[in-house]
Amino acid sequence: MRSLVLFSLILFASCTIRQGAETVAIVDRMPVDRQNSFYAGNRAPLQPAQLVKLPAGSIEAGGWLYRQLELQKDGLNGHLGEISAWLQKTDNAWLKTGGQWGWEEVPYWLRGYGNLAYLMKDDAMLQETTFWISRILDSQREDGNFGPVHLNNGKQDFWPNMIVLWIMQSYYEYSGDERAIDFMSRYCRYLLTVPDEDFLSSYWENSRGGDNLWSVAWLYNRTADERLLELGHKIHRNTADWTKATQLPNWHNVNIAQCFREPATFYLFTKDSAMLKASYNVQSLVRRAFGQVPGGMFGADENARIGFFDPRQGTETCGFVEQMASDEIMLLITGDPYWAEHCEEVAFNSYPAALMPDYKALRYITSPNHVISDSKNHSPGIQNNGPFLAMNPFSSRCCQHNHGFGWPYYAEHLILATPDNGLAAILYNDCKATAKVGGGTEVTLHEETNYPFEERIRFTLHTPQEVAFPLYLRIPSWCADASFSVNGKKLPAKLTPGKYARIDRLWKEGDEVVLDVPMDYATRQWQVNKNSVSVNYGPLTLSLKIKEEYVPVESRETAVWDSKWQENADESEWPSYEILPASPWNYALVETEPLVLQRKAWPADNNPFTLTGVPLEFLAKGRIVPEWQIDEYGLCGVLPYEDAKKSEQVDQIVLVPMGAARLRITAFPVAR
Repeated sequence: MRSLVLFSLILFASCTIRQGAETVAIVDRMPVDRQNSFYAGNRAPLQPAQLVKLPAGSIEAGGWLYRQLELQKDGLNGHLGEISAWLQKTDNAWLKTGGQWGWEEVPYWLRGYGNLAYLMKDDAMLQETTFWISRILDSQREDGNFGPVHLNNGKQDFWPNMIVLWIMQSYYEYSGDERAIDFMSRYCRYLLTVPDEDFLSSYWENSRGGDNLWSVAWLYNRTADERLLELGHKIHRNTADWTKATQLPNWHNVNIAQCFREPATFYLFTKDSAMLKASYNVQSLVRRAFGQVPGGMFGADENARIGFFDPRQGTETCGFVEQMASDEIMLLITGDPYWAEHCEEVAFNSYPAALMPDYKALRYITSPNHVISDSKNHSPGIQNNGPFLAMNPFSSRCCQHNHGFGWPYYAEHLILATPDNGLAAILYNDCKATAKVGGGTEVTLHEETNYPFEERIRFTLHTPQEVAFPLYLRIPSWCADASFSVNGKKLPAKLTPGKYARIDRLWKEGDEVVLDVPMDYATRQWQVNKNSVSVNYGPLTLSLKIKEEYVPVESRETAVWDSKWQENADESEWPSYEILPASPWNYALVETEPLVLQRKAWPADNNPFTLTGVPLEFLAKGRIVPEWQIDEYGLCGVLPYEDAKKSEQVDQIVLVPMGAARLRITAFPVAR
């Protein structure tokens, strides 16, 4: 974990080079002495924004990312309204007063479904999204409250409403429908009337007040209503305290991934650097205690427990997508490239393998060392009782409804606006971003790449006229020899890892920037976990390729108890699978042997996150550790001690990118 540095001051170019029509500068952050003229940054007195998200619908995904969105549309997220009882329109509390079905499930699902619709511009999905949003808008009462009132100890649970505010933000950005602003404003005025003792009093809402705080900042930036500043302070003082140096309000994996950003969000209101530092501290604290594992997350299962920090412990699928969203928000607040890299680490390595390749089922818990994926109850080896390792469309009703916003939100943060009316390419992926720059010219920046499976990223600008603006490119911290060219001319600027290259020029139609980020191997040692090692290749973490045997099981019979099917849902369309290992997995990595990269053809189905489609394989050497077996809980045993006996035979093994391996060993014992 990097040192905790505060970024309230903007550090400018450590190197500036003028080359012909271009000026290239290496900078730490964006200039915040000005406001973007076209997109809502932070109004005074809020802390100025480092980066500004473009409105939903501004970015069109391409390449493998588009394929993931397409699979999601055709899979569980796109069709959950047809099979989940929580989303049925009959007797739904989000559609009528007193309905049976109504807590977080509709907002969870609609957040991902709606943003997917904006990305895909799918007419049927847009119509369905508008149906639900219109009914929620119509549910607002005279006092400003809305939706079903779920009570805990006689007090309203405000948690589901927080998710709805995020839905309204995206809806307004996409549609410009002023009803969303009025709806949010009236609701926020209502929250100001709720006594502190009745506000955010129960477990989930108390932990997650930061979600509400982020919406208040978003709304203030569009309305300048000073009462929202008062509400921001009210939310913070009634939210769980995420600012302590060595303890957390609770150790629930999703809460940590989602809520650690609350102090940093409050920093926008106070400009108190201690608040910003607190969010960095929680990110570090949980990883020091439970995150001595590859893949960017931490071994919490559902709740982190003392003694359970081996890489066979995992994270909820909800935790993956909430961490990605937190990374994106922290990036907007701080401009720190660390958050972009961490988002990539989770998105490329941990999240994809939590889903079936066809996106029709998912796993509640996925681990860095995960060698059996069955429907048995593995408690107390993992924390919580239930069939939480199988791929099931109803693995858990939270993840089942919430997983869908991971890729859409990621796609929306690929290209960001900057305070100086420029653009910043920060999360690299194939896309087209349409935005206003310079004095107001609308341009399209077309990014073409198979990153992170290749090292070249190509940008082509389409503009109706010449326009001057800065373009920022993130230089990955793992890349020592990044380089770029403009219109075929390689620029001599030394690109510093972990910083930004800013290109200022008068841009014209068809201008092309090519960024090369050569990837190399890096080994990480996890001292707390018996000095095990993991191997990175650029932003990819590598896992042992284990032959996966998919065994179909009955979806209704193996689902967790609180995930309900609609009566007429066709179970055969939504199969569940156990995944069993059909090849040895208990290998120690012979660290002294070099890895050999073997590139394969790009997959015909454009999905690199499967064992058959992954375009990179790495030949390595390993030795079996006989004592490392499935343990008494039916799980991958904890890592063996360093002096555990290894086989005399050295075998050739194959490593693949972690996100393609639904069974995997990623933290390896070491053999000499």
